[in-house]
Amino acid sequence: MASSYTSIDPDQQQETRKWLLFVGIILVAVNLRAGITSVGPLIGIIRDDTGISNALAGMLTTLPLLAFAILSPIAPGLARRFGIESALLFSMMVLTVGIWVRSISSPWTLMLGTALLGMAIAVGNVLLPSLIKRDFPRSIGLMTGTYSMSMNMLAAIASGISIPLASQPKLGWQGSLAVWSVLSVLASVVWIMQRRGRASISKVSSVSKGGSVMKSKKAWQITLFMGLQSFTFYVNISWLPEILHSQGLDYTAAGWMLSILQFVSLPFSFIIPVLAGRRPNQRLLVLVSAACMFAGYVGLLSGIQSMNLLWVILIGISGGANFSLSLMFFTLRTRTAHEAAALSGMAQSLGYLLAAVGPMLIGYMHDFTHGWSVPLMILTGVVIIMFIFGFGAAKPGYISATTEKSE
Repeated sequence: MASSYTSIDPDQQQETRKWLLFVGIILVAVNLRAGITSVGPLIGIIRDDTGISNALAGMLTTLPLLAFAILSPIAPGLARRFGIESALLFSMMVLTVGIWVRSISSPWTLMLGTALLGMAIAVGNVLLPSLIKRDFPRSIGLMTGTYSMSMNMLAAIASGISIPLASQPKLGWQGSLAVWSVLSVLASVVWIMQRRGRASISKVSSVSKGGSVMKSKKAWQITLFMGLQSFTFYVNISWLPEILHSQGLDYTAAGWMLSILQFVSLPFSFIIPVLAGRRPNQRLLVLVSAACMFAGYVGLLSGIQSMNLLWVILIGISGGANFSLSLMFFTLRTRTAHEAAALSGMAQSLGYLLAAVGPMLIGYMHDFTHGWSVPLMILTGVVIIMFIFGFGAAKPGYISATTEKSE
């Protein structure tokens, strides 16, 4: 007896599969940052409860970045070997286990769970752009904007409600972290359904087999643009409140400024990919975005405290735009889903290594100079370099191991 699924009209079956795929992409996206940003506000509570050192507590945010750097180049190989659907399903299952293990009140389980969480998220980071290129080739901008905004929105929400959740007697910090496994379990269920409805993708890739994307000049431009925008993001998250506090804001107001920066970035993380997908050349978008961030950092450097809100908004706009542009380049500058995965793996691996260096470098320069002027000057310089590489990445064409072919 034929199943009810196979008796559905083929067009209706295809439409159902597309909607299920869309839901699956969004569920993976909301899992890519919530597990990381939820731990930041709780670090002090976790440290006091478990007795770990400040250095070990800092690893709760550093370990995922290191996992991104290590696992990102491996993710395309997993997709070639097992298919994108299976790789994403496995990553969501590992993420669930990582969240549960991290929620056990022990220093060892904290580190092990955080490492598993980081490895799982690395796979999702790399493969989502490839999946969008494969299954939504006519709406890459819209899909990239939707998943980018979803990811950043849940990241902001997770950091905002961690303390209120932890204050509940039946939850504590363990429950506050464990609650995010609901999203990864739900994503796993959807991807089990999606995997049943589609065979694995082809395991042949003419470009990504030998890691040849590393021979491409454009691939390096995209990689460095990705890395430098990540550098500024993690510096902002780590040090912006301290910079604003040094200029006279109390810590509560400075914390709200950081929240404003994150929420301002949301609409631009959606709008920019849509605009980028409608034109072959994204150089104007790169220029405007870089100009906003440059003006924001110069404004903070000027010390005009009455305009701090404007400087923060400009940096937030640019942060959302730069992140979504880097994701768009993975799909706009590649010909196939495999190629997009290989470029995404390269860019995110090296990019998150740069991101991990950022907060430490800026913190060291603050300690060395006893002020924020030199760190802000360094950040303005980073923006200029980011613009140069972004301008090259935004030029029409595709990555290639030998020649860069233009459209």
